Amino acid sequence: MRISEISPDLTASGHQESHSGPLLELEALVKEAEDLSPEEEEIPESLVVGLQRSLAGLVSSLSLSEAAKLQIWKLSYRLWNACVDLSNGAQIRPDGRRGIEESHVKLRQAASDLLLLAGSPTGISSPVFKCASFFYKTGLMWHDLRRFDLAANCFERATDLTSGVQVDRVFDAEEKRLLLDINLARAKTAWEVSDRNLAVALLNRSRNFLFVSPANYKALAEQYLQFGKLDLSEKSESDASSKLLNEALDLCEKGLGISKRPDHTIPLENLKARCLRFLAAERLQAADYGAVVKCIKVMREGFGKEEHPSVSFMAFKAWIGLGKFEEAERELRAMAVTKSVPENVCVAAAEVFLEAVGPEAAKGVLMGLVSRCRLGPAAALRVVKKVAVGGGGRAQVVAEVVSDERVLALFAGAGAEKERGTMHAILWNCGAEYFRSKDYETAVEMFEKSMLYIPHDEENKARRANCYRVLCLCHLGLSRLDQAQEFIDEAAKLEPNINCAFLKFKIYLQKKEEREAIDQLQDMVKSIDFNPEYLTLSAHEAMASRCTPAAVAALSVVLDLYAPGREMPMPEVAVLRSLITLLQEIKDTEREILKHLRHARNRMSDLGVDNFFGKGAVGIRELGWFAGNSWNMGLKTGADKKYGYCAEFLELASEFYGAADGGTIEGQPMVCKSIILSVCAMISSEEQGQTQLTDSDIKKAMKMIEKAGKMQSLSVISSSPTQVAAAQASLESRLFFLHTFCAYQLLGRLEDPDDSRHKQLQLIKSFISSSKQYTPQNLLQLGLIALQGSRPNYEAADLALNSCLSSLLASPSPDYHTVSIVIRKLVGFAGLLRGQTDGEVAAYTAYQQAYRIIVGLKEGEYPAEEGKWLATTAWNKAGYAVRLGHVEAARKWMKMGLDFAQQLQCMEKYKQGMEECIRSFDEHCCRGDPIDVG
Repeated sequence: MRISEISPDLTASGHQESHSGPLLELEALVKEAEDLSPEEEEIPESLVVGLQRSLAGLVSSLSLSEAAKLQIWKLSYRLWNACVDLSNGAQIRPDGRRGIEESHVKLRQAASDLLLLAGSPTGISSPVFKCASFFYKTGLMWHDLRRFDLAANCFERATDLTSGVQVDRVFDAEEKRLLLDINLARAKTAWEVSDRNLAVALLNRSRNFLFVSPANYKALAEQYLQFGKLDLSEKSESDASSKLLNEALDLCEKGLGISKRPDHTIPLENLKARCLRFLAAERLQAADYGAVVKCIKVMREGFGKEEHPSVSFMAFKAWIGLGKFEEAERELRAMAVTKSVPENVCVAAAEVFLEAVGPEAAKGVLMGLVSRCRLGPAAALRVVKKVAVGGGGRAQVVAEVVSDERVLALFAGAGAEKERGTMHAILWNCGAEYFRSKDYETAVEMFEKSMLYIPHDEENKARRANCYRVLCLCHLGLSRLDQAQEFIDEAAKLEPNINCAFLKFKIYLQKKEEREAIDQLQDMVKSIDFNPEYLTLSAHEAMASRCTPAAVAALSVVLDLYAPGREMPMPEVAVLRSLITLLQEIKDTEREILKHLRHARNRMSDLGVDNFFGKGAVGIRELGWFAGNSWNMGLKTGADKKYGYCAEFLELASEFYGAADGGTIEGQPMVCKSIILSVCAMISSEEQGQTQLTDSDIKKAMKMIEKAGKMQSLSVISSSPTQVAAAQASLESRLFFLHTFCAYQLLGRLEDPDDSRHKQLQLIKSFISSSKQYTPQNLLQLGLIALQGSRPNYEAADLALNSCLSSLLASPSPDYHTVSIVIRKLVGFAGLLRGQTDGEVAAYTAYQQAYRIIVGLKEGEYPAEEGKWLATTAWNKAGYAVRLGHVEAARKWMKMGLDFAQQLQCMEKYKQGMEECIRSFDEHCCRGDPIDVG
């Protein structure tokens, strides 16, 4: 409507109205709006505020004259037309912003409100519909800006304006359509704010405004369809989408019933087809497969034109759901040859068919689908990739598909390099998945098929070698060692590298070919791409195969590679620890273990404790491990009577223990123990004839013993603070004894015999005086050792044995068996202790001491054989004295022998003869006759 069509301006009357001021202000604001340029960045906020203020001022007026109403009507249209010009200009601008749009809609809102305020001026036709049209169009703009509250307000005002109109009195087509559009707009806004019930109610109310118009039927059906699609996309459990779609379908059919023109019929038919398609989708979602088939049948019978690609897929899914796989297969095959059906839809259908009927049943369809791929190898790739994902028997199907000549032909030629590489990657990754899940049979199948897509040229030689290597691994997993050997040999021909050498090593291990496996280690070292990590990995493989010699060999090679500045996969100390641990599992490897422990000791000396073993807690643990294992190996070889090894292991233990605590007092006990036991082992080794100690060995042993003696007092040498005091005392006593025992034997090797005997005697005196916890057995052993060898020390033996005897007799329950041994030894060398005369006296004193011990004992307390030995040896001494003519000495010894016999039950049968012999001796002595003692 143009302004010129409106009645003449009546505002030029001669009287002044009370609202002329607001009208003038309003006109000025409209003029400002008309002067706005589309090039301006923003509509001034003052303009919007001014219009709202003027509008409020006019609303507050008690009444408006007809002239004022007409003027407001004109100003409203001028403002609306200004907005139209701004909109047209803004559409050309690519940089239009949301802020400009909102201010623009506010101007339109002001124009609509002005028109509503003007009401129905005289001379204006259909003012209600014009005002409703303003609010309808403004509401649409608010809706586009998602200001649904403002949009709903505009639509409601439009509804209020038209609600009083009698429908049967509306004849203008535009006005009829406006009534429908207002209801549809209200419904869409209600749907957006989730008032679904109101939205559907408004759609149902819209049936009153169809006016037997096919276009109106189409518009209402379209809205029902849109709501049905939206509800369907939300996958709600209600049947709302079904009702909405059926309403849309019903409206389409009714519209077709009244349509007489093709331009009305064709859009309704297209819309009906869409309604059927979405209704089929809704039924498919509800698993009502029979209804889906019916919908599609109606579509195909009623519309001869090309159908939507989704129709075939829905029909396919419906047949699958009904269990009619032959019909589903026909649909799938038809989809494969229909150009309008996208490749991804075909692939999705193939996946569904595969799941439904299984790999074998679907194989023919898949083969045909791939071989007839219209887009060449790229589409075939998608099909194969989709089918390859998942378990079951798919791998076999994929293997047959990709090895088919028709499929291979798709990937042949110079233009398919990228697709060939991708197909190889798909099959390779599929094989890798099966390999990780330990399905080696299937993995072999997939890897072999992947090689079909690798050209046999120089450029792809490395990829073929890689395939051969992984096939070797698969056959290793299947324990097919000969096949694994063949594949790795082929790989080595193509690309000899460390991986091939390592896999050969694995094969030898599994074949139990130990010698070949060890020899293969050198081939690994000679490889161009050699990495020491492969040797440590080889050691792990050998241990897993329980081939300890191969593991030892691998770690030994690693150990030889350590050099300053060279990076290695693991610390040298860890290699040594692992080597020693492995060697301990093999018999008779003491020499090798000793060699590696010496190596550790030397490296510790060269590099320092922290640099070799590590710092902090890690280094302490490592050093403690070496010390403990040296100690344990020393004890083990000692128990096996391998005293030479025992001595060296314990000497190393003393060095490791000494380094472990940095020479602190806490570290002394184990150092001292190790030194003493090491010297003991050295001496025992010579005694057993295993080694011969040289002068340097003796000097070394002497220094070690001296070191042990100087380290600390024996009171601090204990095994553990948690043990009971008795055990501690026993250990201290034993260590002190061993120290003394070793020192005594070493002193016996001094060149000066007198000096040697003197120092030995002083050592035993020191032992007796210094140790509060020695045992009689300790003294007995010292005494016995003093009597042995080519240079016995009788003084030291006498001191030790007499001290031992005193200690035994001081016990509440003396061990008379040990007492008898001591007495026998004392008696045995008493005559050798001094000269002939003094020796005789000493011997007799020893017998007297023995007699005093025996007197008063119960029968059996003193060993009978030892008592008998004392009696007989004393009696025999009497015979020796008789032959020498020493009558008094003879009588003395005979009496001594008889005295012993009288104390022993076992000598009962000898006593009478001995008494008669003594009487005869006395008689002969009185007569001066020659005497013979029997």
